[in-house]
Amino acid sequence: MRPPRERLVLTGRAGWMGMGRGAARPALGFWPTLAVLLCSFPAATSPCKILKCNSEFWSATAGGHAPASDDAPEFCAALRTYALCTRRTARTCRGDLAYHSAVHGIEDLMSQHNCSKDGPTSQPRLRTLPPPGDSQERSDSPETCHYEKSFHKHAAAPNYTHCGLFGDPHLRTFTDRFQTCKVQGAWPLIDNNYLNVQVTNTPVLPGSAATATSKLTIIFKNFQECVDQKVYQAEMDELPAAFADGSKNGGDKHGANSLKITEKVSGQHVEIQAKYIGTTIVVRQVGRYLTFAVRMPEEVVNAVDDRDGQGLYLCLRGCPLNQQIDFQALRAHEGPGAPAASPAPAAPDTFPYETAVAKCKERLPVEDLYYQACVFDLLTTGDVNFTLAAYYALEDVKMLHSNKDKLHLYERTREPPGRAATAGLRPAPRLLLGSLLLLTLLPVVLAALAA
Repeated sequence: MRPPRERLVLTGRAGWMGMGRGAARPALGFWPTLAVLLCSFPAATSPCKILKCNSEFWSATAGGHAPASDDAPEFCAALRTYALCTRRTARTCRGDLAYHSAVHGIEDLMSQHNCSKDGPTSQPRLRTLPPPGDSQERSDSPETCHYEKSFHKHAAAPNYTHCGLFGDPHLRTFTDRFQTCKVQGAWPLIDNNYLNVQVTNTPVLPGSAATATSKLTIIFKNFQECVDQKVYQAEMDELPAAFADGSKNGGDKHGANSLKITEKVSGQHVEIQAKYIGTTIVVRQVGRYLTFAVRMPEEVVNAVDDRDGQGLYLCLRGCPLNQQIDFQALRAHEGPGAPAASPAPAAPDTFPYETAVAKCKERLPVEDLYYQACVFDLLTTGDVNFTLAAYYALEDVKMLHSNKDKLHLYERTREPPGRAATAGLRPAPRLLLGSLLLLTLLPVVLAALAA
């Protein structure tokens, strides 16, 4: 498991050898260069993350002596983790001098220490465990097991993203795309180096393409000295306030409390805090079905070894085109007395359009996509609980989304009010052209009449 922010966790005995191959003295080439680079450039001025990679390697391996023979595997693991960090930031660092210096330095050091490119990355640093008997009171590690505390005072704050799934089902991706999908059966919502989330969607009614989330599985992967692997599973009418093994935290490790489950409302609302990866997850049961919302740092979202070959990951990539349902198809049939369009035959007890609008307006006064999703769900399912599902999904966005200007989403194809008003004036140029043509022909007409 690779730690977030590529934290290296080696013992302090691992030191540096000089940059040139065969160099005999420690700290002769790269250490001074690395120190200058760390002090010369502010971390927030560029999307290139090489200074972060450098500083983490510095803090993890700094020492006055070369590594002993029994430390060589650990030092090689640190170098591989350092190399992985540089590869992840390569796209934004192509013209960065510090980046190219680091890449060449890693190659030289791997050659000096006979390190293979393939192999394990960093191992947990040695740490004094708390005295027996206070396992429930132990504090989290301020560095390894607390993502936000690992940021230095002068470093850029982490960027957080949000993903949510609710209703019939509606998906808001990490990039704020809003989609309505069919996605019947089991689908991955999140799949990265630290976390795996899978949902199962089942038909709301027999023979209907309208589906909703009936099962949710979250796997927190084993992470250093912070948490053991933990599985959380919820199903319809079963929203537990504990992991599958009955525990409510990350297990027996020193930083176990960096992963916690809190029951907000019994059987209806659970919140999971994973501080070691800076992540908050909200799971609700609304009516018979489940909703999901997450706040996660971009760095954790993108922590995927093979992003291009990873396959589907709904929160990141969105639903496949053949699984998406277009709101426009519904809106084309909207209006008082108009029949509702749906992806499948409507439920026998669906609401009339006017009633659906009124019920959704009670909870969602802003006519954004959450309001539209509410109307859509009432027209296709007839289940009034979907009104609450849309309402709570928006409430979770208000709590979890870092950009308060993006709480409400509107269809990109929909013209803003100002632009729509301007569009209403478009016939005016045609009238002007007609008037000019008439003025041009007027002398001809008058001459003809005079003759």
